[in-house]
Amino acid sequence: MLTLENFEKASEIVRKVTQETKLIESPYFSELTGNKVYFKPENMQRTGSFKVRGAYYKISTLTDDERSRGVIAASSGNHALGAAYAAHKYVVKAVVVMPNTTPLIKVERAKDYGAEVILYGDTIEQANEYAMQQAEEKGYTFIHSYDDPAVATGQGTIAMEIIQELPLVDYILVPVGGGGLAAGVAALAGMLNPHIKVIGVEPAGAACLALSRMKGERTRLDSVNTIADGAAAACPGESIYQELTENLDSVITIEDDELIVAFLDMVENHRMIVENAGLLTTAALRHLDFTGKKVVSVLSGGNMDVITMSSVVQHGLIQRDRIFTVSVLIPDKAGELVRVATIIAENKGNVIKLDHNQFVSTNRNAAVELKITMEAYGTDHKRQIVRALEEAGCRPKVIRPSL
Repeated sequence: MLTLENFEKASEIVRKVTQETKLIESPYFSELTGNKVYFKPENMQRTGSFKVRGAYYKISTLTDDERSRGVIAASSGNHALGAAYAAHKYVVKAVVVMPNTTPLIKVERAKDYGAEVILYGDTIEQANEYAMQQAEEKGYTFIHSYDDPAVATGQGTIAMEIIQELPLVDYILVPVGGGGLAAGVAALAGMLNPHIKVIGVEPAGAACLALSRMKGERTRLDSVNTIADGAAAACPGESIYQELTENLDSVITIEDDELIVAFLDMVENHRMIVENAGLLTTAALRHLDFTGKKVVSVLSGGNMDVITMSSVVQHGLIQRDRIFTVSVLIPDKAGELVRVATIIAENKGNVIKLDHNQFVSTNRNAAVELKITMEAYGTDHKRQIVRALEEAGCRPKVIRPSL
């Protein structure tokens, strides 16, 4: 069912609900990788992700009777928003089932689009099962987030836009959860230009496609554990698995820590908010083993709640040694605290937290402990400050910040 005719039809249909997401050239990642890197910013869609494409096209294929009975979808957020918005545009009833762990921002936005929201289960699989049960009992049409050729066709329209804008693209990087986006993009890219290579990128904590490729058959993970909640699928979609195996050239897996660094890269270099699943392809740019190619990285979504954003920023700054903590031992006498503060100030460190512990030793004259959390410009600057403290006899020990 993933045919060129359907892709062309879908491309016309989804334009009714999508915003133009023109490619954005990235000088930073181009220089870093030795390639010509562009971003496809689907995080800028009205619903905050690419998912509206598949949901809207799926609803367009339904009969009038099916639409009159309403639609139901299950998702950790982005597909729910896409289905809710698509149903709103078609003026049909929409019910979305979200796991209890779904960020509040996604729950509220689904309601804003007029959908009835049901929070159920702790995983997307549990939410899916409940949604399918409700579809059977109440006559709704179930719109799967990825395991549906019509949905994959709608998602694949991204490839049409990329190739129209950059006909000589060499590589397209796409995030992989259940595989609907990857299947659609890889299938259409292969139809339009078989020389284009499509690389799937999935979180290491939910690498169901990489495992399936290794085993030579569709395989389910025992569990998933990743901050990339939008790509936390335990198994590739059954109806689109053949497309994944035939058209996807390779798969890269990304650790969660890499997503934290990628978030800072996007905020500082492109002033863009991209959610963790959408950052998979950004992190993958550091894994490319080729140079001199035109590469498009699909940023699949940007729906990140502020609390998660704050946590990611803090951990990212720690990873890059721009926030660090040292424990120093000094005599318990007047002037020692000032002496340590002066050393840090002279080396351009900025103290943001200080903990003075007089009870680290029974002999306070011998030593009391200072835990100093400070800002630095990066690893070299951090080393400079630590070295200065060592030379002053403060016996610094770098420890994990507690913010």
